[in-house]
Amino acid sequence: MQLAANDPVHQEAAPLPVLTLLDRDHAILAFNERVLDWAYRPEVPLIERLRYLCIVSSNLDEFFEVRTAPHLIAAGTGDHTGSYTVQSFEALSAAAHSLVARQYALYNDELMPTFAERGIQMISHGERNPAQRKWVHEYFEREVRPLLIPVGLDPAHPFPQVANKSLNFIVRLAGKDAFGRENPIAIVKVPRVLPRVIRMPAKLSGGKTLCVALSSIVRAHLSSMFTGREVGDFSQFRVTRHSDLAVDEEDVKNLRTALRQGLQHRHYGQAVRLEVSASCAESLAGFLLAQFNLPAQALYRVHGPVNLARLTQMIDLIDEPALLFPPYLPSYPVTLSPGQSFFDRLQRGDALIHQPFESFDGVLAFLREAVYDPDVLAIKQTIYRTGTDSALMDLLREGVRRGKEVTVVVELKARFDEEANINWAEMLESIGAQVVYGVVGLKTHAKMLLVTRREGKQLRRYGHLSTGNYNPRTARLYTDISHLTADPLLTADMEAVFVHMASQSKLPKLNRMWLAPFDLHKNLVAQIDALGVAATAGRQTRIVAKMNALTDEALIAALVRAGQKGVKIDLIVRGACTLPAQVPGLTDNIRVRSVIGRFLEHSRVFYFRNGEDESLYLSSADWMNRNMMRRVEIAWPVTDPSLRQRLIDECLVAYLHDGRDAWDLGPDGRYHRVDRDTHSHEAGASRSIEAHGAQSALMGRYASRGLRRAAARD
Repeated sequence: MQLAANDPVHQEAAPLPVLTLLDRDHAILAFNERVLDWAYRPEVPLIERLRYLCIVSSNLDEFFEVRTAPHLIAAGTGDHTGSYTVQSFEALSAAAHSLVARQYALYNDELMPTFAERGIQMISHGERNPAQRKWVHEYFEREVRPLLIPVGLDPAHPFPQVANKSLNFIVRLAGKDAFGRENPIAIVKVPRVLPRVIRMPAKLSGGKTLCVALSSIVRAHLSSMFTGREVGDFSQFRVTRHSDLAVDEEDVKNLRTALRQGLQHRHYGQAVRLEVSASCAESLAGFLLAQFNLPAQALYRVHGPVNLARLTQMIDLIDEPALLFPPYLPSYPVTLSPGQSFFDRLQRGDALIHQPFESFDGVLAFLREAVYDPDVLAIKQTIYRTGTDSALMDLLREGVRRGKEVTVVVELKARFDEEANINWAEMLESIGAQVVYGVVGLKTHAKMLLVTRREGKQLRRYGHLSTGNYNPRTARLYTDISHLTADPLLTADMEAVFVHMASQSKLPKLNRMWLAPFDLHKNLVAQIDALGVAATAGRQTRIVAKMNALTDEALIAALVRAGQKGVKIDLIVRGACTLPAQVPGLTDNIRVRSVIGRFLEHSRVFYFRNGEDESLYLSSADWMNRNMMRRVEIAWPVTDPSLRQRLIDECLVAYLHDGRDAWDLGPDGRYHRVDRDTHSHEAGASRSIEAHGAQSALMGRYASRGLRRAAARD
């Protein structure tokens, strides 16, 4: 993909060389390479290294489910033009194969041997002694065999439907079946209800922690499933299918019903990847490829379990705290006081919660007070991802029970959370909450909670806005910013957006908030272009933007224009970024950095400086076309100077000076691991941040604040 480095609408200078953008799908794989680096680090606790390996496998599953089908289709049709081609499929396959090979090499050559040195082992059939084999056999007969139905293939028994990402075996049989016929191929489907890793009893483990893979148990008993037949070649296999739900919202009467029906078919979409054991016979692999209509490049031969992501179950079976990260207990938000009324506190000014360094409990406490306060009349909230077991949803249910007017905008199309959100929507509707599903054709990704309270003769609004989801579990794992406010202009904007989503009436002009798909995109472009004009006039200008992905071409073009006019630009982009940085003559003033830490970087923070004027926005949106044009997203300013400076220090400066967990994007399009403070010449450089990384420094800072607060209470 190419982008003109200048734009005649905005520039009159002679044309500059064309800037070739980086490929988005390869950028996603590059992000997973950076995550995998944590699994390689010897200083990371052993179980956590395995966890990072599992995270990469889970990420790759989603990548194949969502991103690869167009490339595969282009390869099948022989397309050599357009965005998806035979060449794009081959290049992407090569990159994915390389990443998978690195995963299994690490698993076999380093992680599993190191676990074994610590007395923790995934024990195979050949390594099991007679007593252990007896236990495995009894487990198989008791727990596994009753759930297995081997299917011998013949004209009356066609190849069975194999669910997305399920464990299966293919077996070649010698001899004849009970009816004297030769049907040499059989399939064994392993139900998902069975655990993939089982811990062996202590009495059989000799003081060690011994685990058995379900695939190993089934493999050891394949022969017993085919009485009178001889088992020859066999292999475990797993197919990944395209799983992005597509519903024509304009053509359905009930979106919830249509999505629920679509979920039933998700597990059986187009096959996009086939994983088999490395020892799988060519004839069996070829047979499976033909069944799933896949080319040879879609075959992944792996030296180990076909689903490394399920090894998270092994992590749960190991009781070795020393092999985990030291527990981190987030402090109670420093700008709040336990037991103090949120309404009293917010009347004095806004408050911020920097998660997970500060606890999400502050958000739950705000909602809890609203639910139980008799003066609160109405609660409005958006739900994108909240999980299947949510204290927050229980509070909303209690709010309905107590007579509050509860309105919930539930996004039914939150990818892979559709079923949980449908269930929550049905529950809330059943007890009398007003549930709406946002705007047809758009995903509601904005994160807002608005409380309306009677105070004397007036109604006053209190709001919570966030860069992340209302999910207590991920709030312990993701970095996000929660903003609590009673600002009448900002809360009036929130009210207007809720009314717009519920009634689909025309949106009034907002006071402070930028809203996609209406003005968020054009306001960001205008803000960037204004800084370019200011830089041309000789004013000091700066952009620092932190987000999860940067792929929108119009925003990239604006950044390139501004950089060429002298604006200094730093982009902290965790995941996919298609803007090449530091390309001589094109993007010299643009630096791109990715920070991969113990927590998943998720906050979106945009800083703009024009001379002495500073503005900072928080947002639910990444700089992607889908976020700007096909979602309901918000960005809002932080106007309190002290809170704005806190966000600059903690979300921007700390990450620009990270000397441990950061990766800088070079002009060659590759990321290079940072091992020092590359911004040490700038104001704000810190030896502690350089030594520990931004997240470690913030963990230490908030832990010490929590201790000081506890000491003050004592």
